[in-house]
Amino acid sequence: MTLEITDLRVSLGKRSYPITIAPGLLEDSALLQRSIVGEQVLIVTNETVAPIYLDRITAQLEGKQLGYVILPDGEKFKRLSTVQTIYDKLLQERHNRTTTLVALGGGVVGDMTGFAAATYQRGVSFVQIPTTLLAQVDSSVGGKTGVNHPLGKNMIGAFHQPVAVIIDTKTLDTLPQREFQAGLAEVIKYGLICDAEFFAWLETNIHLLMERDATALQYAIARSCENKAKIVEADERESGVRAILNFGHTFGHAIETATQYEAWLHGEAVGFGMIMALDLSCRLGYLSTQDCARAEALIKLANLPLSPPAGLPSTQGMIDLLGLDKKVMNGQLRLIMLRSLGDAFVTADFDMNCLEQTLNACLARTT
Repeated sequence: MTLEITDLRVSLGKRSYPITIAPGLLEDSALLQRSIVGEQVLIVTNETVAPIYLDRITAQLEGKQLGYVILPDGEKFKRLSTVQTIYDKLLQERHNRTTTLVALGGGVVGDMTGFAAATYQRGVSFVQIPTTLLAQVDSSVGGKTGVNHPLGKNMIGAFHQPVAVIIDTKTLDTLPQREFQAGLAEVIKYGLICDAEFFAWLETNIHLLMERDATALQYAIARSCENKAKIVEADERESGVRAILNFGHTFGHAIETATQYEAWLHGEAVGFGMIMALDLSCRLGYLSTQDCARAEALIKLANLPLSPPAGLPSTQGMIDLLGLDKKVMNGQLRLIMLRSLGDAFVTADFDMNCLEQTLNACLARTT
């Protein structure tokens, strides 16, 4: 069965760009060529993805002044010193302002490539070719780029939109099951924050996604990208509604920072972060216990963690880490809560005793 191509668009005036979704897009050389403006191209990938897909991309760019950088794989390498290797290659090969960077890999590769593109000669073009489910439904769309700092995740970065996002769903065939499941956390997130109809679809079809059914996957990826595009179009630089995309992330980022990005994949941390946010939404009286139970049941069906990793600090230590979040304003922690499935909002007006109760309860959970 051949699936039709799904074409979406992020409408941001002069910064608008297409999202193209279908299996086999890495074989479509014209699609990538249309996104390359100048003669210089630098492909940025990692040591896991390069052996599988790098030759396929370089073959499509014959005739260009072409180079590549292969980065180490892992969230712990998402730091300024790694981005320095991208700058080194760009300068050594004398790339100018008409160059295009191509991010070939997961969210870590995309974030660092985008940050390098945002800052090299004050901004050059880049293309996202995400090869993980998490990157396909979340980090490749929206223009958030950056790196981690030992004291906080994604605290150094820039908004810089890609010129195109090319999503070949067949790249998920080579994705390890754990990474695939981690990506489902971000898919579920869209149903929770803004799309109750999609949440209900996920409840019915999660088994097809877990089996990597091609039709279900393409639909879920497209629906996720549509939801993100609408939110980004309404609030490109996260001054308002875009913050709801961080549902579960404030808690998840604290877990990642506490464990130095080594215990869990990003999506796993987000998945448990959503469990914590659901618990708090319920304790604060916003979310019904029935909706909370439905949401947790779906997270469980995606085989995401339902209990914390080892090595987390005390409740007060976690509160201190939450205070490093980018959404803190004027010393106040802002959290994304749910009123109901599909209805998220941002608030700094919550009872700290309830937050402590949520942390105590969730940190004590066992599978």
